[in-house]
Parts: sequence; C-alpha cells; structure tokens
Amino acid sequence: MSAKWTPNSWRAKDIRQVPEYPDSAVVDSVEKTLAGQPPLVFAGEARRLRKQLGEVAEGRAFLLQGGDCAEAFAEFHPDNIRDTFKVMLQMAVALTFGAACPVVKVGRMAGQFAKPRSAGTETIDGVELPSYRGDIINGIGFTEEERVPDPERLIKAYHQSASTLNLLRAFAQGGFANLRKVHDWNHDFVRNSAQSDRYEALAQRIDEAIGFMEACGLTEDKVPQLSETDFYTSHEALLLNYEESLTRVDSLTGDWYDCSAHMLWIGDRTRHLDEAHVEFMRGIHNPIGMKCGPTSNPDDLLKLIDRLNPNNDAGRLTLIVRMGHDKVEEHLPALIRAVEREGKKVVWSCDPMHGNTIKSSSGYKTRPFDRVLAEVRNFFAVHKAEGTYAGGVHFEMTGKDVTECIGGAQAIKDEDLSARYHTYCDPRLNASQSLELAFLIAEQLKEERESRSSSPVAQAS
Repeated sequence: MSAKWTPNSWRAKDIRQVPEYPDSAVVDSVEKTLAGQPPLVFAGEARRLRKQLGEVAEGRAFLLQGGDCAEAFAEFHPDNIRDTFKVMLQMAVALTFGAACPVVKVGRMAGQFAKPRSAGTETIDGVELPSYRGDIINGIGFTEEERVPDPERLIKAYHQSASTLNLLRAFAQGGFANLRKVHDWNHDFVRNSAQSDRYEALAQRIDEAIGFMEACGLTEDKVPQLSETDFYTSHEALLLNYEESLTRVDSLTGDWYDCSAHMLWIGDRTRHLDEAHVEFMRGIHNPIGMKCGPTSNPDDLLKLIDRLNPNNDAGRLTLIVRMGHDKVEEHLPALIRAVEREGKKVVWSCDPMHGNTIKSSSGYKTRPFDRVLAEVRNFFAVHKAEGTYAGGVHFEMTGKDVTECIGGAQAIKDEDLSARYHTYCDPRLNASQSLELAFLIAEQLKEERESRSSSPVAQAS
C-alpha cells in the first residue's frame, strides 16, 4: 500500500453519505471511546478469510454472503441471530453439493447498521425530515428528535456487534453447524415446500453423499470439521470514523486491519476514486468488496482495482455486481472483458437484490422473487459465455418468516406484504425464499459442472 496512507488520511478527502452531527465534541469523545475498546475481530481471522476468497478467485470455492439489509437495535435477539445463521448454513449445504467445492460463508451481520440513501430527506404528509440512515446514525421514527444524528449510537452498535459475534462464534464451533443436522433441516424445508418434488432429488443426492462419507468412517467424532464451520462477518464501510476507531496494527505483520469486521465493502454510491471511502479502504489489509452497478464503466473499474488491489492478490477484492435483472447482459460483459484483458484477480459475486427493488401497488417497497432469480441466472450465463468464473452470491435475507419479497414457492402476493413487513430499510428474502433460491442455484451449478466435465475439451484433458 502507499506509504502516505494512515488510518485517518481519508479525512482530507471529499466524502459522501455521512451524517452531519450537531456537536463535534461529542463525536470526538465517542471516537476516543471506541478507539479504546477491544477489536471485534482479529487480523488472523481476516487473513484466513482473504486466503479462502483467494480460492474463490481461482475457481476452487464459492462465496455465500448474506444477512440483514440493516441491523436494528429493536430487533436484536439471540433467536434472530440463530435463525439467520441457520439458514445460511442450510443454503451452504445445498450450494456445496451443487458446486462440488467449499462454500465460504460471510454474514451481513455484527455491524451492518448504516445504509446509504438516494435522498437526504423524505416527506410524509407534507412534512420533510432527514432520511433514516440506519440505527447507528438516527432513529426510524418520523419525528425531528428521532432523525437527529446521534454519535452515541456508534457505541451501542459496537456493543451489539460484539454480542452478535460472540453468539456466532459459539454456533459455528459448538456443534450447531453439524452437517447431518443442517441437512435434516433442509429435509424439513423440502417436505414443506410447495415445490417439494423439484428439490427432493437434490436432497436425496446430498443424503447419499453424507451416507457415503459416514460409511467411509468420516463421522463428526473423527472429523471435527463435520460439526463446525468457519463463519465470517461483513458490512458496508460507510461511517469511516467508526471504521477508523476500530482499525489496529497487527502485531504479527505490522499491517493495518479494520477490526470491526472480517470483510468490508464500498457501496455503489461511494466508490469514487479520489474520495474518502476508497482512500480508507486501500490501506486496510482485510479482504474488501466493491459494489458495481449499471453505471460502472470498464476504465473507472480498472482504476479502482489498481488503487484497491495494487499487488493483484487473489482474495483481496470481491466485485459485487448489482445491475438489475434486465441490465446484466448489457453491462456486465464489458466489465469482465476489461478485467480479464488486464489479468486482474478478483472474485465475481452477484447481488441480485438492489437492482430489483420496486414499489408495489399497495405502497410497499418489494423485490419480485422471479427478478432476483433472473439476475442470478443472467449473471451465471454471462460468465459462462465469457469463459470466466461466477464465484458467489450476495443476498439481503433473514431467517424470519417475513413477507417482504413477492413470489417464490410461497407465492407471496402484493396484498400479503403487510402481514409481516418488518424490515427497517429494504425488503429481504425470508427463510423459505432464501432456501428455495439456494436449491435453484445448486441445480444450476450442478448442471454447469456436469456440462463442463462432459465437454470434448474436458474429456480430452
């Protein structure tokens, strides 16, 4: 990285999507308090994730990244954490079988509190107030008092993240992630799905694979990896004063790591080459992501890649593509060709959520399941046509039985949205829709894998 970089060098740059706090002295005090707190994650964990993402970049693993649109203080409960983690594990089992490779699991959890907004204010019944920007900044209640940015919320977000991480680590290493148990949960999903026949064959094949391993003596008492898993956390690095306060020097390497999460990403609204968010992210050694929307162009993308990953290390940079189901085939090929032409090593991941948000006739923001699935399929199709590797998926989802996205096997309709519409910001896939999507992607991965293995080139080799 550049010798001129420091954890606070971003402060000399222009910055977007951050709040204007009414009292800078309180902000300074909060930043000082956070800087004295223990790290939430450790540099060694971030290095391990970066290595695993390097395997994804080389086509030998697959990335599953998912979780809340925006975590909320009022929704903080161990059952909610458990249920989202559980669905992530279930999705990973199906994807592991479909891709026939390890699945790297990264949650949008333990820090995903802030959200960029398209407008600084919103108006309801003729009253205009500052936009809600996530619980780490202000309150969702539509009052002047609630919408004032409060820096003390940074400390509350830190403590909630610490509690969430503590529980996630216990789940990941304490037997909750047992492979046989997770697949039994998937059996329950298949039995109760409106499209159970479609998924039964895949579930049966996974059963056979697990049975074969057990017959070979690969049981949890002999292979601990069958009852535990690696699980990492991530969030958008939007509030750079929070990120700076939790940035530490690794005692083993002397490198800087942002210890608020294992992985951080830059949003589509803040990926400007000479501005603050890129400046901060170029200096930390965590694996990082960057959202790429339909306005991304090849030249700018290459400049950003050079700034964020100058050593061209596999696993350092994940490009999270969020085009919209009807724009992927138009915009993505040019980006892939530019990256391939310059020999850049990146992970290509598909975010099919953000480009497919609509307003329903009942007034709710929602995302049609069919459009989400269509973007994933188009993303894979483009990579297949370009001869490159579609390395991952990135979802806004929850383990709760919400009604926020229409469609899917549950056939959630517009009039159903109000029943359990709980999101604080954008609509999320519920547990059933998330698993349905994972099984559909697993089918596609399996078909593509079998197609490659039966091709004349593969057979000749």
